[in-house]
Amino acid sequence: MSSFLSFPAISPLPSAFSGASFRHRSLSPRLFKSSVKCSCAEATIDIVADVRSERVVVLGGNGFVGSAICKEAISSGIEVVSVSRSGRPSLQDSWLDQVTWVTGDVFYLNWDEVLLGATAVVSTIGGFGNEEQMKRINGEANVIAVNAAKDFGVPKFVLITVHDYNLPPFVLSSGYFTGKRCAEAELLSKYPNSGVVLRPGFIYGKRKVNGFEVPLDLVGEPLDKIYDAAERFIRPLRSLPASDLILAPPVKVDDLALAVINAIKDDDIFGIFTIEQIKEAAAKMRALSY
Repeated sequence: MSSFLSFPAISPLPSAFSGASFRHRSLSPRLFKSSVKCSCAEATIDIVADVRSERVVVLGGNGFVGSAICKEAISSGIEVVSVSRSGRPSLQDSWLDQVTWVTGDVFYLNWDEVLLGATAVVSTIGGFGNEEQMKRINGEANVIAVNAAKDFGVPKFVLITVHDYNLPPFVLSSGYFTGKRCAEAELLSKYPNSGVVLRPGFIYGKRKVNGFEVPLDLVGEPLDKIYDAAERFIRPLRSLPASDLILAPPVKVDDLALAVINAIKDDDIFGIFTIEQIKEAAAKMRALSY
């Protein structure tokens, strides 16, 4: 299923899994070594360089969030494979031709074909329905993807979930939230030193639905500026139960995509990233591009 992820909530994991973390860098297994021999007079110098080739598999890559991630990955020089039930989106942008579009369902996917040579998997899978459907889409689908990536030796997994809105436990006991919680726990247990969970709030940008453009940025962008300006006044109120339904700052879809690329490229990053940390990661990537 393509990503339907936007702005619902998820309960926090135990403290052992909370917080973004960093570790000493380890090299990805997808490396290519080149050697250059230079002779000058009687001296011979061997120059050996390790060049990292990145290939990311985006689950739900034709959705609102997934397509933004694919586009940003292409512009960052990363090879991209998108997997979704409807395949290539009906857009006309030139970057689409640089993505390998695979039509498939994670429950019946030939993982050996999709994950061959992958250095990272990004999942944007999520959706709504009855209790069992939500547990299956938000939980089981992502758990299957995490275990497949682990079995095939993919070194990095990035999971897009949602911000914890301080909702009461009885709300978080629904199939939607228990599915999300299960997927996060599975990822961080299988990828304790390289799994990344990004928890955005309301995601805004220009979203295309059935050929029509929904300008979520007309709402999200002004709200984002208001929250930035009033952060010192808003932050103390965000500890109140369910207050983040109103007070959590929105996240631009392009910023979320940049945070994903940051997680893919930086081997030192793992753990859970809050809204603030997502924005910081995006700012870091923008600074590096100048």
